[in-house]
Amino acid sequence: MMRRIAVTGASGFVGRAVVARLVALGEFQVIAVTRTNPANPVSGAVYRPVGDLALPTPWAQELVGVDTVVHAAARVHIRNDRSERAIQEFERINVTPTLQLARQAAATGVRRFIFLSSIGVNGARTSGTCAFTETDEPHPHNAYTLSKLNAERGLLEISAATGLEVVIIRPPLVYGPGVRANFAALLHAVQRGWPLPLGAVQNCRSLVALDNLVDFVLTCVDHPQAANQTFLVSDGQDVSTAQLVRALAHAAGVSARLVSVPPWILWAAASVLGKRAFMQGLCGSLRVDISKAKKLLGWTPRISVEEGLRLTLADIQ
Repeated sequence: MMRRIAVTGASGFVGRAVVARLVALGEFQVIAVTRTNPANPVSGAVYRPVGDLALPTPWAQELVGVDTVVHAAARVHIRNDRSERAIQEFERINVTPTLQLARQAAATGVRRFIFLSSIGVNGARTSGTCAFTETDEPHPHNAYTLSKLNAERGLLEISAATGLEVVIIRPPLVYGPGVRANFAALLHAVQRGWPLPLGAVQNCRSLVALDNLVDFVLTCVDHPQAANQTFLVSDGQDVSTAQLVRALAHAAGVSARLVSVPPWILWAAASVLGKRAFMQGLCGSLRVDISKAKKLLGWTPRISVEEGLRLTLADIQ
């Protein structure tokens, strides 16, 4: 009899990829939890539309016989997410439902709960040669990352009280087929040959390809050493934004049009336009150390940055 795994956020960017990989393995019955019936379901998964996760959900029926829950559902963006209202809204959407699900999972006999958190729990940036590690003091920098930290802490309390095995994964920016938001905008700008004022940016950023993140999630499903641990995950290859643009251009078969504008001018313009958070994501440094994942789990990234970018571009061409 195949083991049952439930994946929440199963129609999202990461959740859908996790569902597809699990189904492809042929070893699990995959319960794909979504808000509504998806337009493009993964063949072979069993879909369970449960409505708004922020509303009380009786999970017992969905969790009967489930061995592992992969919780990828979350609200990521709210306008003016530093406001008190945003903090309350993220708490309502990202924290309360997560802990409700975990409590019911423990009561139903689920063995392991894998939580997709965010590197933003560690902070917004690193400096010099420093890299974030799992032992760093948390420094969430907005309402979203604060909600992820609060959910993590609540899950660890539930684990201690019930014996539910909790695995927390904090990825940096995830890219791959179907990526949206700022990464997609950068990708389209490169493809169109637009000149980009990023030639003088000498930052250092860790990214994680969707394939690598999914592979790590699947490693955490069964590895005994993953229980009750927090992990940082990345491609293991840090790049500057200028290097990323060149790599994207190479994968797309176009020329990288980089203009060397002093970074202080970019930062000043971002401040005037109220886009410092965007500029931090584009030009700031954020490095993560994945030594723990390598040593404790024996995990190494499945694909390189170059291959991840090639797959990303192939999906939209």
